[in-house]
Amino acid sequence: MIDLDDERWSDLRGGYKVVYDPRPALRALATRYDDKTIWNELWEELHHQGDVGSASYAAIPEIVRISTEHVPANWATYGLAAVIEEARLADERNPRIPDWIEPHYRAAWQTLLHLALRDLATTTDEATATYALAVVAFHRGSLSMSRIVMFTDDERDEMLKMYWGS
Repeated sequence: MIDLDDERWSDLRGGYKVVYDPRPALRALATRYDDKTIWNELWEELHHQGDVGSASYAAIPEIVRISTEHVPANWATYGLAAVIEEARLADERNPRIPDWIEPHYRAAWQTLLHLALRDLATTTDEATATYALAVVAFHRGSLSMSRIVMFTDDERDEMLKMYWGS
């Protein structure tokens, strides 16, 4: 895990490309896991219209660590990870994962796969299933499959109508 006392956190940038230190939100999440206000802050600050930053990458290992203690994991664990990974892979304007964060990010994705498979076996929540499937697809290296999974049912239905007709 990335040490939350590491001062490099204070220089990280979020989805708005401005400095954002996610540590206060991550510390709050550790004690109030289902608090929608905290999840909303993380969604708002770590991703913005396809943009992510170094804070986005650094937050994922801590979010995953916290989520391992919850069954099922909050759907936003999978959603944030998938949206950040999609932005990282799809848009070359987004920064690379900093060297000091990368091994933690990669390890978090290994754990995330196990959490997703665990939760897919039992979840009845559509958001959890959708984003957990996207995590599995990303882990398998399929950007296009991940994107399709993250579409809404209406968007997928429209694509199928275009492809198959009627």
